[in-house]
Amino acid sequence: MAKLYHIALLMLLLPIGLLGQDQKIVDSLKSAIEVADHDTSVCNAYSALGELVYVQDLDSALVLFLIGQDLAEKNLQSSPSLILTKKYLTIIANASNNIGAIYYNKGEILIGLSYFKKSLDRQEELGNKIGISYSLNNLGALYYSQGDIKSALDYYDRSVSIAKERGDSAGIANSFNNLGILYKDQEDYEKALEYCYLSLEISQKMNDQNLTAITMTNLGAIYTHQGNIEKVNEFYSKSIKIYQEVGNTKGIAYCLNNIGASYENEGDPENAIKNYRKGLKLWEELGDMQGIALACSNIGDLVLAQGNIEEAAKYAVRSYEIAIELGYPLLIREAAKLLKEVHRRNGDFKLALEMSELFVRMRDSINNQETQKATIRLQTKYEFEKVQLVKEQEEKESARLLAEETGRRDNLQYSVILIALLILFGGVLSLGFMKASPKMAEGIIFFSFLILFEFLLVLADPYIENWTGGAPGMKLLFNAGIAALIFPAHAFFESNLKSSLAKNKT
Repeated sequence: MAKLYHIALLMLLLPIGLLGQDQKIVDSLKSAIEVADHDTSVCNAYSALGELVYVQDLDSALVLFLIGQDLAEKNLQSSPSLILTKKYLTIIANASNNIGAIYYNKGEILIGLSYFKKSLDRQEELGNKIGISYSLNNLGALYYSQGDIKSALDYYDRSVSIAKERGDSAGIANSFNNLGILYKDQEDYEKALEYCYLSLEISQKMNDQNLTAITMTNLGAIYTHQGNIEKVNEFYSKSIKIYQEVGNTKGIAYCLNNIGASYENEGDPENAIKNYRKGLKLWEELGDMQGIALACSNIGDLVLAQGNIEEAAKYAVRSYEIAIELGYPLLIREAAKLLKEVHRRNGDFKLALEMSELFVRMRDSINNQETQKATIRLQTKYEFEKVQLVKEQEEKESARLLAEETGRRDNLQYSVILIALLILFGGVLSLGFMKASPKMAEGIIFFSFLILFEFLLVLADPYIENWTGGAPGMKLLFNAGIAALIFPAHAFFESNLKSSLAKNKT
């Protein structure tokens, strides 16, 4: 089975709203840096520029984020007000998060981890629950990439608890997406599908294009393992289209790798290598070390299968060196497996044995007994939370449908009542041309205005309830106001109608 790249939420650490390069935006941000009369504006401008160039140039983005963060930290020391202090803390928290993501992508895991923790500390200092939830989720993704599933589950657990407490749908969807990845790599594909579909449902309701595409990519990877080619093609074609629309080069690279894996599994090595190489080129442009390591491993496998041991060895060594530098067990496992076969075919059985032993260690570190127990312990809790979330969503959908049905019913009845009132008042007006006693005229006019008054009360009641908070005295006052507005019209109709009737008698 070819290696599929799952997409953890670490790729969500950086906003993609500015991914589409716009020179007007760039010029505006540069102008803000040069002429802004307040330091918070300058810090924010550096951060926005960093986000703008992130997918094209990690090193430039890193410099911009570091400048913005350093400036905010300096100004924080002499901040004259609580409001500015909070603004600087927010800038530092966001910048630390972005800096951590860049170091993570460059393979400097420990530095990335320190910045993620710094971001979490600042969010806790601010008391920003949603920010804390996202930081915990990102830390979970980082620990999971290092094979520390127990710590990853702990961070995911804390993240989703806060997200549910705050009603943060995006946070819940992010955590469920990462849990889907976790179960996929544990080869529990049914659980993986359940969590990814929950994430997809939430992201689509929020109209979050980036998260929708990410989850679709992960669903494609799961279905590849299950051999469901129809679903694989469906989800990859949809996700890559979204990535292209939002300008997410990183997402496109992930998809190209997974499409290559799909071709490989179907026995089409030429198209597989073609897509792997396209993905590798994008990852090299982005400086994404994990992607480079994975693509090299995938290409190396196919090249070796074609009998080109020398070329396979180059890809295998490159993948292995990056994987060791990153310390990512999944990548080390695959690189070691490839190198073992390369050394075996070259007749270097000592090195082949070393790689075989390394492969077994990495495999066991990912699927060790403690990891399995940690997964099982939290499984029941997540099952309960999943059921609760589905129940809440069903209740919301039922409430929405009921509201729509009630609205249609009320609109229909209001229309009927309005037509009836028009007919009734048409009859009142026609009394002036008929021979009727004054008593009968008074009665019909009184009844007509009474119905009009009641209709206005029904129509205005929801608004009056909202304005008065249900206080009886205030509601009575509003009702009296409506009656006072109607009274002059009633007197006018009654006076003129009596005059018309008197003329008819004469």
